Amino acid sequence: MPMIKPTCIRDLRSRVNIVDVVSRVATLKKAGSRFKGLCPFHNEKSPSFHVNPDMGVYKCFGCGKSGDIITFVRETEGLNFNEAIEALGQRFAVPIEYEDGAGPTREERSLRQELFDLHEVAAEHYHQLFKANGPAGDWMRAYWRDKRHFALELADEFKIGVAEPADNSLGAVVLKRKFSEEALRQCGLFFLREGSILSLGSLKPRFRGRLMIPIRDHQGRVVAFTARQTDLTPADDPAREAKYVNSPETPIFTKGNLLFNLDRARTQVGEGKPFVMVEGQLDALRAWSVGLKTAIAPQGTSITEGQLVLLRRYHTQVECFFDSDSAGQKAALRFLPMALKAGLEIRFLTLSGAEKLDPDLLFLERGIAGYEDVRRSARSAMAHASQAILPDAAHATPEQQARAARALFEIVAAAESEVARTGFIQEAAQALRLPPAALLRDFEAFLRQGGPRVNAAPSPPAAEPKPKTTGIPPEHDLLLICLHFEAIGRALSHVVPHDWIDTSHPAGALLNRFLAEFEQGAWPGTQHLDPLLETEAEKSLIASLLFAPPTLDDPKKVAIEGLQQIRTRALEPRLREIELALANHQTDSTVDPFSLLKERSDLQRQLRQPLVLPDAA
Repeated sequence: MPMIKPTCIRDLRSRVNIVDVVSRVATLKKAGSRFKGLCPFHNEKSPSFHVNPDMGVYKCFGCGKSGDIITFVRETEGLNFNEAIEALGQRFAVPIEYEDGAGPTREERSLRQELFDLHEVAAEHYHQLFKANGPAGDWMRAYWRDKRHFALELADEFKIGVAEPADNSLGAVVLKRKFSEEALRQCGLFFLREGSILSLGSLKPRFRGRLMIPIRDHQGRVVAFTARQTDLTPADDPAREAKYVNSPETPIFTKGNLLFNLDRARTQVGEGKPFVMVEGQLDALRAWSVGLKTAIAPQGTSITEGQLVLLRRYHTQVECFFDSDSAGQKAALRFLPMALKAGLEIRFLTLSGAEKLDPDLLFLERGIAGYEDVRRSARSAMAHASQAILPDAAHATPEQQARAARALFEIVAAAESEVARTGFIQEAAQALRLPPAALLRDFEAFLRQGGPRVNAAPSPPAAEPKPKTTGIPPEHDLLLICLHFEAIGRALSHVVPHDWIDTSHPAGALLNRFLAEFEQGAWPGTQHLDPLLETEAEKSLIASLLFAPPTLDDPKKVAIEGLQQIRTRALEPRLREIELALANHQTDSTVDPFSLLKERSDLQRQLRQPLVLPDAA
């Protein structure tokens, strides 16, 4: 792939605000001149992720991750360096220029970015067919409005579409747009036989005669579709009997990593406004249409740990509103242990009475008031699980209570907090009508016997013994000085011998490299360090050091102290070797005591000599 011009990268960094980049993934709140929020790279309950817009860098003080806009996009979206720059350029309208002047060919383009583009084209195409006057559009609008009871404005907002029953107009559109054959083979929108010549005739549409619901990732990009069967679905459709058909998994779509409507809902959650998890996309659309803007749904599969960790980035509170049939209740019990493990606070919204309405019908008939009604009778996690496992606790036998307790122990053990576990056991005791102390003793015995028997997390491997360290190496402090006090960096370059620097760790390797640049008068400045950074560890370290300028009363004094440390570390081992050789010189004829005495004298003089940094403009 062609190299992107360094000037283009510098322009991208200067024009794109890192807060705008990070806010697409993590919710940030202003804290003085910076921003902070929950870290997108690890599960945490208190925000330790900070963004410095002035320096254009981020740093998590919990897991240590740090970097700039390019690093962030690479790590959160799984892109390589060029792909991340291309994505940022397209997202923020910054032209990307390449060394050869022509840029990548269609074949050389990032496949992922091309797939994103292709899906946007497909979503717009399906939506225009939905709006157009014609047999397919007229029928689907009537179906949407009269049978599903949705407003046409909602279809515009979510780009609801229709796949034509017979024609392959989408194939003609993507061929005209000159998407690559690789993208057309991997997008999941067509059946394209291996080895066949690419043409309109060889592109067989996967979706025909179906209502098309675009699936967006948490950044709002269309990555796939859910296709709902209708009377327009032709009889020769291979999946004719399937009510819903999802796009297959592709390089940009993994069902277990996405939640429908998360891109919109994550901006609406907050104190008193939890996520509301429903079972299907149309349930989430119904909730949105009546004003419940925090509804989300899995992609037609069981809920996964990855989806819950993704939720945890934005908010800890989740209300589960599953159908009240047996399948919905089983889904709730599968979901609960994973939610507790992810650190989520769970409540269950249930529909009581004989009518057994599902959320879609409840919202359709009663609007947002229906949601408020079921919230008033919401159950805690343990109350709901106890009711599902042992519905008639008042008349249960001791054996039934014991079995129910064991099933609840399997759930409670997923919670990592001891305080939470104790609280859950007390709730379970009340629901099962058992003495809390007795149930707690049984739970402790359950844990001693090995805990959960199924779906248990594997024990972590034994940690390898860590080598003893002497703390932060002096190179780290000197590197910090060089970055924030460039005049001192230039002065250091004239007094620090390169063989004093320990280059076995990133700070030492970078200090050695930077001092050479200062010495040669080629220091590029902190905004243009990319060519000097060779590894991801080095890039992360520099971003971390640039994040916050140090508050030092006398940076020159700190530099001299660091310089003294590396001088002592470099010279004293040799001094000890000399002392040992002199003590044994009578038994070793190869030792020249006079030369050793002279070398010892030189080393002792160097160690006693005060270190002075010359003034450097």
